[in-house]
Amino acid sequence: MVITRSSELDAASDCNYDRKAEVKAFDESKTGVKGLLESGVTKVPRMFHSGELNLRERSENDSSFTIPIVDLAGIHSNSALRNEAVGKIGSACQKWGFFQVINHGIPNNVLDEIINGVRRFHEQDSEVRKHFYSRDKKKKVNYYSNVNLFTNNPADWRDTLGFLVAPCPAKPEDIPEICRDIAVEYSKKIRELGHTIFELLSEALGLNPSYLNELGCVEGTFLLGHYYPPCPEPELTMGTTKHTDADFMTILLQDQLGGLQVLHNNQWVHVPPVHGALVINIGDLLQLITNDKFISVFHRVLASQTGPRISIASFFINYDDKAEGSTKVYGPIKELLSEENKPLYKDTSVKEFLIHYFSKGLDGDSSLRPFRL
Repeated sequence: MVITRSSELDAASDCNYDRKAEVKAFDESKTGVKGLLESGVTKVPRMFHSGELNLRERSENDSSFTIPIVDLAGIHSNSALRNEAVGKIGSACQKWGFFQVINHGIPNNVLDEIINGVRRFHEQDSEVRKHFYSRDKKKKVNYYSNVNLFTNNPADWRDTLGFLVAPCPAKPEDIPEICRDIAVEYSKKIRELGHTIFELLSEALGLNPSYLNELGCVEGTFLLGHYYPPCPEPELTMGTTKHTDADFMTILLQDQLGGLQVLHNNQWVHVPPVHGALVINIGDLLQLITNDKFISVFHRVLASQTGPRISIASFFINYDDKAEGSTKVYGPIKELLSEENKPLYKDTSVKEFLIHYFSKGLDGDSSLRPFRL
């Protein structure tokens, strides 16, 4: 279905609406969307209104619209199982840009506890949360609502706790104590899994298993612990607006509430929560260096009256301005090119790409467009 708000009401209120003032007051509260609910808000503030929302989904009975699930059991000891997993991953990266992995080596109790840890942080007293609220990109631990709050219009119904994992990780003592131990443990395990997934991706491209890791794709990692509070009017806003990820790869842990959707063949497809599974998606930079063999696709998160929804996204990209990887230049992998498969993108640095990505905001357009030849 397509839900629209009254254009007459919008037109009448536009003359008196001061978005800048509303955003400023919201940010200065330092308590995020959760703080709005704590203050007794029962209507979604105008700064979050998304206008027309296309909520049309595919048929639940259409098996061709199912996110692939790849079993990683035995991939380190059984070549046949590894080859099978590589084949499924290669197909998923070319057709979907998304897949889920099970039996990936991270115990369920660790997955459950990082979700609980993120929940505990966001559900602390607002005066405690305020201590961590910051938009200082030089800090390695930040709590905020909407990374591009002042430029993205509309804002998303979501708060975030983020911290740098590599190459220069946040000090454990800087991570909120309420989730510190599990954050450190989960970060270590997600880095190990990242190395493994990049090996499988390399093999799916017909390259040496170590290729993408040696290329630096795994060098940088940062984690975002997202908290989507229940929304009183979910038809008016989004949990996360339609976008692609700017990185090489994202590993996402979602709780059991769901809400994540992937755009596939012009239809929004739900990514069903599977307890113990992790969602993997290809980022823009991996699409660039694979010369469109692997695709970075649009995805979003719906707002819901049920909640809160918790997810932890691990982004693999070296984004620290002071780190060497930020200025490293990437282009289509030469081993993948031929007379029939000529380069589609110009070379670019991670820093240059991210400047463009964040300056344009979540506008629903591909971040790769300016870098195409």
